[in-house]
Amino acid sequence: MSNIRLFAGEKLLVILSMIGFAFAAGISFYIAIYGSIIPPEGNLERAFSFNAALALFTLTIAAILPLANISPRKRSTLRWVIITTTLYAYAVETIQHFRGINPRFSRAGSVGDSIIGALFGLDSLLIIIVTVLIAIPFFRKAQTNDHPLLILGIRYGFISTMIAFGGGLWMIALQSRYIGEYGNLIVLHGIGFHALQALPILGLLLELANIEQKKARLLGHTGCLAWTFSLLLIGIQTGLGRSVFELTLLPIFSGVMLLVWMVTVVIVTSDLIRTVDVSDNQDHSPI
Repeated sequence: MSNIRLFAGEKLLVILSMIGFAFAAGISFYIAIYGSIIPPEGNLERAFSFNAALALFTLTIAAILPLANISPRKRSTLRWVIITTTLYAYAVETIQHFRGINPRFSRAGSVGDSIIGALFGLDSLLIIIVTVLIAIPFFRKAQTNDHPLLILGIRYGFISTMIAFGGGLWMIALQSRYIGEYGNLIVLHGIGFHALQALPILGLLLELANIEQKKARLLGHTGCLAWTFSLLLIGIQTGLGRSVFELTLLPIFSGVMLLVWMVTVVIVTSDLIRTVDVSDNQDHSPI
């Protein structure tokens, strides 16, 4: 297997993600001292989670962008759009919450705050468009030549990310994260985004482990499909206006699907550890 070129040439995106983590860390210290609520609408816990999640998303894009096999010019354009939109998102989410204003759906802010919120919506749409443009090359057949199992995980990760974007657009349309009596779209949004880390990680582990190709692909599809089905069940439960944390059929089955994903990760990780141990023993053998 050829070397996997994660993060190659994406120093700026890595720095951008570190900025988001730094904002999240600073906000967490502030919360520990002064609390999270700033009237009338500010909630610094949301600013913390947003900055941390967006930083992790940006770091993931930095890792996989070198594998997309796109031209240097297109890659540079996408990189700078990501940098611009992400910096705006960091700034608006952080500053507005510290001002006590909901950065998206303010009912207490000025006309200027409403404009900032509208631009925030456009900024989110730009992030969606850029992510789609990055995702498209990974679905080309030629992409499976070098790292088929990693690309498999990335493909599934992008599918879940598109579902997460759907949840985000749903929130924009509702002007709220809540639907029905107990439904909360932020859960769908968050779990969908984290697929872009969870599923490529499974693919990367499969690439590194010494597992027969057919079995490896079966494990990859099983884990990735389980996560995807879990996300769809969460979407259905949320669309019904019900909590995903209640002990009813859909949330329980969704939890089982996430457990299936976890089991596949444990199986592959165990095999990888055994492979490393065998290699080390051979290297230190006196024969």
